[in-house]
Amino acid sequence: MLQLKNYQEAALKKLAAFLGSARLDGKIARAFAKEQDAQGYGAKYKSIKGLEDVPYICLRLPTGGGKTLLGSYAIGVAAEEYLEQDYPLVIWLVPTDIIRKQTLEVLQSTHKENRRVLDERFGGNVRVYDITDFTHLRPQDLRDKTNVFIATFAAFRVKSKDGRKVYQTNEALDACFRDIPSQDYFDKDEAGEMFHSFANLLSFMRPLIIIDEAHNHASKLSEEVLRRLRPSAIVELTATPADNSNVLYKVTASELKAEDMIKLPVMLEEAQSWQGAIDSGIERRNGLEKLAENEPQYLRPIMLIQAENKDKEVTVEVVRNYLIKEHGIPAEQVAVATGEQRELDKVNLFIMGPLSRPHPEILRVSVNRVSYAAKQPK
Repeated sequence: MLQLKNYQEAALKKLAAFLGSARLDGKIARAFAKEQDAQGYGAKYKSIKGLEDVPYICLRLPTGGGKTLLGSYAIGVAAEEYLEQDYPLVIWLVPTDIIRKQTLEVLQSTHKENRRVLDERFGGNVRVYDITDFTHLRPQDLRDKTNVFIATFAAFRVKSKDGRKVYQTNEALDACFRDIPSQDYFDKDEAGEMFHSFANLLSFMRPLIIIDEAHNHASKLSEEVLRRLRPSAIVELTATPADNSNVLYKVTASELKAEDMIKLPVMLEEAQSWQGAIDSGIERRNGLEKLAENEPQYLRPIMLIQAENKDKEVTVEVVRNYLIKEHGIPAEQVAVATGEQRELDKVNLFIMGPLSRPHPEILRVSVNRVSYAAKQPK
């Protein structure tokens, strides 16, 4: 199997120590204070209301640190150190549909390292599903296999449960409910009969929840989703923890550099105007593209621009028009990602094609600052 990086091993050891301490002591906050190793983050543990007995922690890894691989290992660590289960039920939550599809592909392929980690830990008794395929679940799978469901929060995040398949009775799950008695927390019909729904099954099984890019889920509505699912433990993996995240372990950029995972330094340049910031950013991106032409593997620099809110001057539309009209960038090469427009959801960043090729080189531009990270040419 692939040799873990030093920082990955350290993160997993810290996760194991925390979960083991929380299980033996029964005091999650005390275990967190004892085991936390994350300089710059508060040591006070913050539980989710209604889930005070559920370990809820975050591993902070910079972009490019191998979060998906770490998530695969974290399932085995949690099963052994805290859940004390041979075959846990896992919900793996991601921020977008495109990342859901990419994660699903990686974890379903027995040739990928992320999946091999799971197969080795659980003796090959692993099934990975898209959230829409929950009807394929069988009672024997719950007993004899580690079942991992890949989903977005949107699959569960609804104020009204009507129309959402995970909350509806489904005859395909009848066999799974054969030996499950009705619970007070189950969703029921008007006659008081429990729904044979996937959500009810999850709440009874108390799944382990892995959250990729956890900062995208820091909302009251997301907390309500977690309460509905009644998880046994929650492990967040992100480069940018939310304010309510309990950061157990922090991996620094210098640790990634030491493992040849990223190139430093990151350079910052001030611009006197938002137009100047964008102009400099485009010039830098073009320069990186020329450097990338000398690399043996295809590298495509991508420029990220953070616009201002609708009530400000430099809105998304203003920036978009500037790129198209002033710099002649084709409209189809400008993708907008806001709460209402999610054009990146349609883009597979891991395949070749316009706006969709791999992007180890990243350029970020805000309205008053430009920063970029570039791989050094050989």
